[in-house]
Amino acid sequence: MSKVSILFCFSVLAFGIFANGSSENGLGIYEIKKGDFSVKVTNYGARIVSVVLPDKNGKLADVVLGYDTIKEYMNDTCYFGAIVGRVANRIGGAKFTLNGTVYKLDANENTTMLHGGKKGFSQVGWKVKKHEKHGRSPYITLTYHSVDGEEGFPGDVLASVTYKLIKPYTLSVKMKAKALNKATPINLAQHSYWNLAGHNTGNILSDELQIFASHITPVDKKLIPTGKILPVKTTPYDFLTPRVIKGPIKSLPKGSRGYDINYVVDGHEGPKMKPIAVVYNKKSGRMMKLSANAPGVQLYTGNYINGVKGKGGCVYQPHAALCLETQGFPDSVNHPNFPSQIVNPGKSYEHCMMFTFSIKK
Repeated sequence: MSKVSILFCFSVLAFGIFANGSSENGLGIYEIKKGDFSVKVTNYGARIVSVVLPDKNGKLADVVLGYDTIKEYMNDTCYFGAIVGRVANRIGGAKFTLNGTVYKLDANENTTMLHGGKKGFSQVGWKVKKHEKHGRSPYITLTYHSVDGEEGFPGDVLASVTYKLIKPYTLSVKMKAKALNKATPINLAQHSYWNLAGHNTGNILSDELQIFASHITPVDKKLIPTGKILPVKTTPYDFLTPRVIKGPIKSLPKGSRGYDINYVVDGHEGPKMKPIAVVYNKKSGRMMKLSANAPGVQLYTGNYINGVKGKGGCVYQPHAALCLETQGFPDSVNHPNFPSQIVNPGKSYEHCMMFTFSIKK
């Protein structure tokens, strides 16, 4: 994609159940736009609603899965586009022990807590704190105050996310959180489903994927990490060099519907930004490079999407998109050998991601 200087703009749009640009119960939709590159966000779950950009022929397409109305997002079970937390991914047995106290959490996947429970960060209204409509780097910042005891977690947490366009075809996502009065686990993740050919074009099995991770954290039948860290070399999980997904996905263990596994990012120690993954769709020519400062990334190939009615009446099926959720390791609160997610009172958590889009011809 050529680098051109075009004025940014930022606007609030009517969305589904809203009329004349108004909002209901403080919920709405916001657009950051630069020429033919557009990102829309709703403050329900701080979700990315759409990402529209051109292909190699200049044709525009929305490359994330989602819905047409806020009401549909309220009934969503796929976490389309959401910020998930207070702790993303799974906590085995929906409990953990911290400083001698056992905390029993809200189990929402049988006996497991997934993505913060029945009312996690993805299922609440966030406050639009700041926005800049024009300029070189327009952005929106949303905040949410999670109270002590919410879904079983200790302490109050003030969380925020900032979506910003920092240069042509680059989206920055910065998640922050502060533990206000008690030590507590914090692990936020951005849960967009990507299909670079377009959200309504079928599956992503022909996409080429590279993940800069030499190890995974294997899981049991409940998708809870065993505590081991194993190499990916010579396994179907090896994406150290670019591979078309439909090849190795066929070699996954019997009974597997696809990928749903945490990768240990190479050089994950420390807070520096590092390359995470590259996705390339040959048909459209679109390429997405992801970098982040998190130690892990969950590769999920939409295995449990089944007949979900999405935007424009499109019906999404298994493997309609993939997620690359940078994160702390799943269930780290129950595995002392995993990087800690505990944030002490007065201390802050920061998780940065950068999505850079380009064309490969």
